[in-house]
Amino acid sequence: MAHPQIAIFARLAEENAKPTRLLAGQATRLARTMHDIRYDAVHDEIIVPNPFAQAILVFRGGADGEEAPIRIIQGPHTLLQGTGAAAGGVDRLDVDPVHDEIFVPAGEKILVYPRTGNGDVPPLRIIEGPDTTLYRAQAIAVDPVHNVIVAGTHRSYNNGQGALLIFNRTDNGNVKPQRIIMGPKAEIGNMNQILIYPPKGWIVAAQTGNSYGVLEPEGVYIGVWSIYDDGDVPARWKLAGDRSVIKKPRGIALDPKNKELIVADMRLNAVLTFYFPEIF
Repeated sequence: MAHPQIAIFARLAEENAKPTRLLAGQATRLARTMHDIRYDAVHDEIIVPNPFAQAILVFRGGADGEEAPIRIIQGPHTLLQGTGAAAGGVDRLDVDPVHDEIFVPAGEKILVYPRTGNGDVPPLRIIEGPDTTLYRAQAIAVDPVHNVIVAGTHRSYNNGQGALLIFNRTDNGNVKPQRIIMGPKAEIGNMNQILIYPPKGWIVAAQTGNSYGVLEPEGVYIGVWSIYDDGDVPARWKLAGDRSVIKKPRGIALDPKNKELIVADMRLNAVLTFYFPEIF
């Protein structure tokens, strides 16, 4: 079995390229399962969830080799429980470098932590309750410019449909979403990672298909919505089909400088880069 590691490549790396840095080893406290990774360009930090240790690991941006995290959020007061988002644990996250906060979708709640938190840190805020309509929330993104957060729910959310729930960034407690994107036209099943491009207010989401355990499921795509979309709204743009080469997307990243969309595909075991100027 491969050792847990984070490989960092040059932007123009091609097939069989070697990583420029490789973060791996016991001191890193990385786990075999890492379903999300975020880079905070403002503070030059890498943030990774560890669902098995129920922890949030923060590394310096230039971390390399067997380098330990500079901060770890972990402990009973964090309320990080279970081994994944569906179980109320830490599987994915996002960071707000403007307001110094980390957001974690945890099943039927959203947990918010101080970015600089270290140790057994309780959440600053918790979005939770029947009015939130949160159910198996498993992906999240924050927009510090428009002050919204978007949570992606599992396809069992409502009669076999997934949804994108849009909340105020500072929401706390039992609050209703501002808007809900859901329906046959939206075609949302299992969202694995969500990003927001704040300058334009775009939601970029990786849909990994409607079936777990299938090597090449149907219905996979990268979709783009607006933070102002509401109801049964189709994606403004959709990246899918044979020409895209995408088989099972699990992670996405944006490179605004070069107008590129980067996709991590777990079936191809590869990272794909697309020129996508429309987003920017």
